[in-house]
Amino acid sequence: VPLLTKDLTGIPNKEATMLTVQYIPGGASLPHRHDSHVFVYVLEGAVKMQVDGKPEVTLTAGQTFYENPTDVHRVSANASTTQPAKILVFMVKDKDKPATRSADGN
Repeated sequence: VPLLTKDLTGIPNKEATMLTVQYIPGGASLPHRHDSHVFVYVLEGAVKMQVDGKPEVTLTAGQTFYENPTDVHRVSANASTTQPAKILVFMVKDKDKPATRSADGN
C-alpha cells in the first residue's frame, strides 16, 4: 500500500517512496529487483528475505533488511503459514521508474 512518494531536493532524478507490504499466511513474492536502495522494517509477523549471494534470513517485528540497487531479491516470503506478516518499505529510486521489476529483467 503506497504511503508517500517525494522528490528528493538536491538529488536530481531521484525520489523516495514509502509503502507497506502485507503477506498472507504462506504468501511470497516471485524473484524480483528494485534497482533502488531499499530499507525494510518488519511491522508484524515474521518474513524470510534473501538476495543473491547472501544467506536467507528470517526477520521478526522490529528487525530490518537492506537491498542495494544491484541486488536480486530471491526470497521474500511470510515465514508463517498461519499468521499474516507486514513490512514497511522505504526506497530511494529513479524518478518515474517502476519500484519493482521481475528478476529476469521484465
